[in-house]
Amino acid sequence: MKNLIVGQSGGPTAVINSSLYGVIREGFNRSEEIEHVYGMINGIQGFLDGRFMDMKELDNDTLEALRTTPGAYLGSCRFKLPDDLNDAIYPLLFQKFEEMNIGYFFYIGGNDSMDTVSKLSRYAAAHNIDVRIMGIPKTIDNDLILTDHTPGFGSAAKYVAASVCEIGLDASVYNTKSVTIIEIMGRHAGWLTAASVLARKFEQDNPVLIYLPEADFDQESFLASLEECFKTKNNLIVCVSEGIHDKDGTFICEYAASAGVDAFGHKMLTGCGKYLENLVRDRLGVKVRSVELNVNQRCSAFLQSETDALEAAQAGAFGVTSAISGETGKMVSFVRKSDKPYVMECGLEDVNLICNQEKTVPVEWITKDGTDIAQAFIDYALPLIQGSPKLPMKDGLAVYAYRKPEK
Repeated sequence: MKNLIVGQSGGPTAVINSSLYGVIREGFNRSEEIEHVYGMINGIQGFLDGRFMDMKELDNDTLEALRTTPGAYLGSCRFKLPDDLNDAIYPLLFQKFEEMNIGYFFYIGGNDSMDTVSKLSRYAAAHNIDVRIMGIPKTIDNDLILTDHTPGFGSAAKYVAASVCEIGLDASVYNTKSVTIIEIMGRHAGWLTAASVLARKFEQDNPVLIYLPEADFDQESFLASLEECFKTKNNLIVCVSEGIHDKDGTFICEYAASAGVDAFGHKMLTGCGKYLENLVRDRLGVKVRSVELNVNQRCSAFLQSETDALEAAQAGAFGVTSAISGETGKMVSFVRKSDKPYVMECGLEDVNLICNQEKTVPVEWITKDGTDIAQAFIDYALPLIQGSPKLPMKDGLAVYAYRKPEK
């Protein structure tokens, strides 16, 4: 018998712990093949520092609470393994796996996490090491290729749509011209910003303009579009991806200030909403404010999609059963069989074909010269935001699973 270890990586989602639940529960259920289920504290980086826990420490109530707990229960990291598989870190990692009798490794994360799965599985194959290494997808950005969608996107899309609807109602109370610019996460892929279209309830409802990074953003055209919208509507909601850019590739937020970089060398994008707020105020002279949804998009359990949560857990469990059956170097994927009724099945894809790739919104789903979203996207996204899990409550607040502080 071998042991299983699981970790979480990258930015959390509202359902990343549902995937963790799926891995742990299925690991417990397969006690004939798996002796212990371990969790890496703060991902592969924490594991290298010797930080992990035995998941049998979880009582059943805590385990079940994972399904509706935001954040990453085990803690996360942003740590990129070396591209050179001859680096000393690889034998060190696999020595630790051998010492713990690890036969199954699961990493729940997005693009950079799948890069980790790819490197570990290739190292294991090159050295004939029998550790089965699997990726469980996670990202609110919905930008992993070879899967219909990703766990986390449905809940974040639901939050975006609901928030845009509520902000629109709030903005419409006064009969004076106003613009509210809502900045939504999305560096190169505008899936989340596109979800703002789900807030519309009738023709010409807010948001009146939606801008994704898949289309070049022109500031003069933007201002002209606002003036045209004011001819029929006083209170305008505009939704923009944080990664919108001009025709030369310059991020709009860079017009205000230079962007810093994160641990992976990615530019940290923030402030395009504030820049556009100032632009509209200076040029059009109307009341304007900007709202940055920020991390609320990924940490709102109260707007968790039940469909998203169930599928996330299903992905975790499917990964375990697949690894036990002999699969390795794969990522669990979602295969959509039908829209109406909505039917989804889990599949497997070669993780080497997925990592370091990016799925963007199809250009045919972006309409009206880059300012609107087609019905095809609505048909795609609506099934993913359905249902609301019942959260355990105490004293008017949700009860979440909390990991005990390390000694």
